[in-house]
Amino acid sequence: MARSKLNALVRSLTLAASVGAPCLAAAADLLPPPPPPPPEPIEVGGGWYLRGDVGASVYNRPKYSTAYDYTGYPDANRSFGNEIGGGGFAGVGVGYQFTPFFRGDITGEYRYATGLRGSEYYRGPDYDDGLGSYGVNKSSGNFDSAVVMANAYFDLGTWYGITPFIGGGVGYAFNHVSSYSTNQQFTSPTYGYDYGNPVYGCDCGQPSYNYKPVYDSNGNPVYNTNSGSKFYKDKSSGSFAWALHAGLAYNVTDALKIELAYRYLNLGKAETGAGYVPCCTGSLNAIKVKDIEAHDVKIGLRYYLGGVVAAPLPPLMPEPIPGPLVRKY
Repeated sequence: MARSKLNALVRSLTLAASVGAPCLAAAADLLPPPPPPPPEPIEVGGGWYLRGDVGASVYNRPKYSTAYDYTGYPDANRSFGNEIGGGGFAGVGVGYQFTPFFRGDITGEYRYATGLRGSEYYRGPDYDDGLGSYGVNKSSGNFDSAVVMANAYFDLGTWYGITPFIGGGVGYAFNHVSSYSTNQQFTSPTYGYDYGNPVYGCDCGQPSYNYKPVYDSNGNPVYNTNSGSKFYKDKSSGSFAWALHAGLAYNVTDALKIELAYRYLNLGKAETGAGYVPCCTGSLNAIKVKDIEAHDVKIGLRYYLGGVVAAPLPPLMPEPIPGPLVRKY
């Protein structure tokens, strides 16, 4: 009986050893865990970008206030030919790409000096003999402007590297008028004194005279033209400005884009300083220019500061990871 119990115990121990030995061997043969993954790349700059633009402008005809008083004239102040000559501009700015479809920027630009010209025609009074008069006033000066704008754009998607976009902006224009003057030419009949002696039969009668128009040999009235000039001081004035944008952007690289765009820009109004006439005292009212509108074509570059750089390298000799504790019998 005792021997049978001993045999049973030996068989049990043998079975346990046969089952546990492979597990112990497997535990001893386990590899250390893999190293941790490398750190994620670090993004620098986010969606910030820098921009620069150059372009050319064509202006609509603005509205002028008159330099002369036409009170009582039958056909007063019929203006024609008011215009601002074409010009160029250059600007820079900084912006941020909020989403793949929306971005905004703040820009500053200088619009180079261009000619500011105006003309006025008016009909003067008719005289008792039916002869009329008329005048033409011509003005000229220079106009330039500095503009600060806050703009928002919607990118409409990208196809073959080309992204159409639309946008708008609001801001402030510092408009400057310089070297402004006007020249008035007034044409009227020439009048002279017609002396006579209506006291017939009286040699000592006093002569009389009439103020009559002068006629040439063909019986046509003789006209004369008088001219005069007025000058105005330079002046800078501020005005609300707003813009509408539309254009195309091309991806030169992931960070550099080139734009071709159209812009409507409303610069508001401008005015001269007080006017004066040489050798005369006193001052004249300023000339006001309203509804200054520009149609711009521009080329621009956008450079994105955002990008990824490699994370710091892990240590060259990482500390060894201890393996599992195994006891062998």
